Amino acid sequence: MDLGRYRLIVFDCDGTLVDSQATILTVMQETCALLDITPPADDIMRRTVGLTLEIAMAHIWPEKSGAWHNEIANAYRARFREHRLHEKVSESLFEGIQDLLVSLRAPHLFLGIATGKEMRGLEITLNRHGLRQHFHTFQTADKCPSKPHPAMLLKAMEELGCRAEETVMIGDTSFDMLMAQAAKVTSVGVSWGYHSVEDLNQAGATAILDSANELPGLLLKLQ
Repeated sequence: MDLGRYRLIVFDCDGTLVDSQATILTVMQETCALLDITPPADDIMRRTVGLTLEIAMAHIWPEKSGAWHNEIANAYRARFREHRLHEKVSESLFEGIQDLLVSLRAPHLFLGIATGKEMRGLEITLNRHGLRQHFHTFQTADKCPSKPHPAMLLKAMEELGCRAEETVMIGDTSFDMLMAQAAKVTSVGVSWGYHSVEDLNQAGATAILDSANELPGLLLKLQ
């Protein structure tokens, strides 16, 4: 497939490739119940998806200490592992994602992931859906600073020898758009995720996708 100047397409995971919000919200509620604290409203929790867990907790409870944020983040991780162990994690692919990734397989194109997930969790998600073979670089929360820091994109470009003008970031949150801006790459938001289109535009999205199959045509228009 010819995408003009673009050689590296980097995707967010939660809210872009897979819909994991039901599990995320349930695990947060259960974690708070175990620690006897009031859980955040669902909308507040959704707005932190994509951040490293400790930073997400700091966004939700800014008045608490760093040690407290670490404690609840670790409790959340443990509860999430319990859900995985008992096969209670819901992470369905968004419509059209599988076909899109297949269509992008070409010798001159590289695909990557930049996610707030840790590598172990990302591999479980990708293997469950048979997606791992599509990607050439994996940038995760346990390897890089949290979004919107540009490190994930800079590292992906360095690994694959791609320049900023050849790279595009696809994501559903303002953190993805801000990260793309910081790395000086094209930023494409998706309308089916966890932040509103207004949020994505305010964060500097170059364009917005309403369905996965629009991506190739959109990238050609952005030349």
